[in-house]
Amino acid sequence: MCRNVVGRFSCGAVLRVLGNVCDNVCANSIIVDMLMMRCVRKGEVEVGFEFFDKAGDYGLRLSVWSCNRLIGLLVKEEKFGRAEFVYREMGKRRGEVNLMTFNMVINGLCKAGRLRKAEDVFEDMLVKGILPSVVTYNTLIDGYCKKGGAGKMYKADALMKEMVEKKILPNEITYNAVIDGYCKDENVYAGMKLLKEMEGSGLKPDVRTYNCLINGLCCLGKVDEALVLRDKMVENGVKSSLVTYNALMNGYSKKKMLNECKELFDDMVKQGLFPNVFTYNTLINAHFRAGDVEEPPRLHKSMLDGTVSPNVSTYNSLIVGYSREGYIEEANRLVDDMKEKDLKPDLVTYNIRIGALCKKGESREAVKLLNEMSRVGLIPIQLTYNTLMDGYCAEGNLRAALNVMTRMEKEGRRPNVATYNVLIKAFCEKGKLKEANEFLNKMLERGLIPNHITYDIVREKMLERGFVPDIDVHLYNNPVTS
Repeated sequence: MCRNVVGRFSCGAVLRVLGNVCDNVCANSIIVDMLMMRCVRKGEVEVGFEFFDKAGDYGLRLSVWSCNRLIGLLVKEEKFGRAEFVYREMGKRRGEVNLMTFNMVINGLCKAGRLRKAEDVFEDMLVKGILPSVVTYNTLIDGYCKKGGAGKMYKADALMKEMVEKKILPNEITYNAVIDGYCKDENVYAGMKLLKEMEGSGLKPDVRTYNCLINGLCCLGKVDEALVLRDKMVENGVKSSLVTYNALMNGYSKKKMLNECKELFDDMVKQGLFPNVFTYNTLINAHFRAGDVEEPPRLHKSMLDGTVSPNVSTYNSLIVGYSREGYIEEANRLVDDMKEKDLKPDLVTYNIRIGALCKKGESREAVKLLNEMSRVGLIPIQLTYNTLMDGYCAEGNLRAALNVMTRMEKEGRRPNVATYNVLIKAFCEKGKLKEANEFLNKMLERGLIPNHITYDIVREKMLERGFVPDIDVHLYNNPVTS
């Protein structure tokens, strides 16, 4: 092993010995290059990186092949900062870089979500006269589709057009990345348009292409359209996968179509596909949404008895189902059960439990959960505070609701439109219309735009009672957000 080559000495010591034995920089570079390559092949990334780092101190120039192997391993082990360091040092040492170097560094930066840095490396590549390949563009496009923020699809689409202009033809991977990006951005019909473009260019959509679109349609409630696309997929010789069935079952679950969901499950098993944790979670949700509280615990038990281990989402589904039906004790027992199985309740778990307690009129108990969140290192979101405020307001305790808002701001969470809607409605229902109007004005002063719920509150709780808020002109002259 590489560590046996180095022995009891550090990489620096090995390099010093080489320098004393032989002053031929070229020969020493070859020896160190071989040592580093061997370390990388053995997966000993730390030793390999140390050789690279120390080699620079001795003026040794390592080959592009060994450096590329090191970068590849660093990216694989998600040591993205070190991968970029190796790339930058290669430039400083005037070492050779090639297309593979750039592709791997760009890939690492995209995986880390550092898209601007990835673009900078892409520009470096062009400056050095190295032409990007379809892999380069696919990596950048996929990075934007998965990690990009606002305007990510505009950037991905622009890169795709740039490819075509440079005579680099998009392939199935390119189209799949962009279609998936559009579907996750809830712009499924842009994805459908790309599917037609893909077919028109002579490329064959694969199961991933269809699954992205089927899942996107199901998430929008368009299950019938998803089924038509599934039939087209089968006609084109592409078999449905577990992901296909899970997406369609999830679509039926959201529409409370339990029987259709179960039929798909049975068909999936007939096709020789084994359900995974997402399949079970979807079935559990489907039963609860249909008002069936008997089957979910049986499904949970079959998971425990079989080979599919429940995850945090499984428990969250069970907890939310029982909580909605008012079975708070059963929900609490499940929280204890998940902890025993070393599954940590997450933000969703706490928000579900806080909502259930508030709905039951136990907002004080819900505050204990808020305090517990801080102790376990979870950061409450606006929804968490808004739920608590709504709970206190429903109990008629407006002072406590305002205290939650104060705490919210102290803990670094800015009140949003939903926060103000809760307070405006509560003060209106208490007959305190002037105070409600003050919250309306504060909301506008903070640059928040009233939504349709705000409008309904103003119309039903103020205008219909003969109270005209002094911001009614703003509400009627500005677009209302949904």
